[in-house]
Amino acid sequence: MNLKTLIGQLRILAIIEGISFISFALTMPLKYIWEIKGPNYFVGMAHGFLFLAYVIWVMVNHYDRKWNFKTTFLLLLASLVPFMTFWVDKKILQRMK
Repeated sequence: MNLKTLIGQLRILAIIEGISFISFALTMPLKYIWEIKGPNYFVGMAHGFLFLAYVIWVMVNHYDRKWNFKTTFLLLLASLVPFMTFWVDKKILQRMK
């Protein structure tokens, strides 16, 4: 992955955002079952920041690369579905080098 390109940056961001989504889901039982709120707070803040960065970076790439609606929609949908950012990286972003 080349971090100097917009696609390379988006690929890294997609993977990190996917990991933060999973981490956030794992801290939910800590908060609601065992009433340990600290980890959920910090992981939630990180996930929120990464979610916004991912959405913004998808839109930056949309305008830069003139993506069609379907591609942009799938990439934005990936931020809402667990594990889908990994699928998007493998099936869509790797092929756009």
